Amino acid sequence: MATPAQWVEGARPRTLPAALAPVLVGSGVAGALDEFRAGPALLALVVALALQVAVNYANDYSDGKRGTDAERVGPMRLVGSGAATPRQVLVAALLSFAVAGVAGLALAAVSSWWLVAVGAACIAAAWTYTGGPIPYGYRALGEVFVFVFFGLVAVVGTTFGQTRSVDGLAFAAAVPIGLLSVALLMVNNLRDVHGDAAVGKRTVAVLLGEARSRYAYAGLMVVPFLAVVLIGLARPWALLALLAAPLAVPPVRTVLRGGRGPVLIGALRATGLVTLVTGILLATGLALSS
Repeated sequence: MATPAQWVEGARPRTLPAALAPVLVGSGVAGALDEFRAGPALLALVVALALQVAVNYANDYSDGKRGTDAERVGPMRLVGSGAATPRQVLVAALLSFAVAGVAGLALAAVSSWWLVAVGAACIAAAWTYTGGPIPYGYRALGEVFVFVFFGLVAVVGTTFGQTRSVDGLAFAAAVPIGLLSVALLMVNNLRDVHGDAAVGKRTVAVLLGEARSRYAYAGLMVVPFLAVVLIGLARPWALLALLAAPLAVPPVRTVLRGGRGPVLIGALRATGLVTLVTGILLATGLALSS
C-alpha cells in the first residue's frame, strides 16, 4: 500500500510549473487586454493542475503495465516500484481527469461551450501520451504535443476563457512558456535516455542521442528569452521576464557538463523553477502593459 508521501511523489510535483505557468501567462494577456476575470482564471488553473496530475498518474499506469519503468533512474513510479497496483493508479488518474472535467465544464458554462471540445482534446492527449495502442510519447512526438498543449492551447485557452476572443498576443506569449515546458520534458527524457532506449521507448532524446540532446535542452532554455525580447518590442513591461534568465544558468551548466542520472533530477527541479518564475514575471509584465 502506497503511503500518502508516495502518492504525492507519484503526482510528480516538479512538473506542476508546466501547468501553472501558462495559466498565469494567459491571465496576464487577458489583463493586457483589460479583460481579466478572476473566476475563469481560477477555473482554468484547476483544470490545468488536475490534468497535469492526471497525465502523471496515467503515465505511471501505462508505463508500469508495459514494464518500461522496471529500471528507472528518476523519481519512484508507483506501479513500477510495486508501491501501488495498476488499478489503484488508474483510479487516481481517472479521479484527476474527473476533477479537470468538472472544472472545465464550469469554465465553459461561464465562458464558451467551445472550451468543451478543447478540454476533450486535452484529456485525449493526456491519456494517449503513453496510453492506448499507439502512444505518441513512444514515437518522439511528446515534445510537439507538450508545446501545443502546454503552450498554445493552455495560454490561448486561458485568455479565451476570460476575453471570449482570440488575440495574437496570446499566441506570442505562448511561445516562451511552451518551449520551457518542452525543456522540462527534454531534461526528464535525457535523464532516462538509456533506459528508454533499452525498452524501445523512442523519445526525442533517444533519437538525437545523449550529446545532441544536451545541446537541444540548452537551446530550449535560451530561445524563450529571445522570444520575450520580441514580445517586449510591443509590450515593454514583458521584459520583466528576462529577470528569470539567470535562473536558467545552473541547470544548463549541469546538463552541458554531462550530468547524468540523479543529478538531472536537480536540473529538472531547476527547469521547473525557471518555467514558473518566467511565467509569473511575464504575466505580471503583460498585465502592467494594459
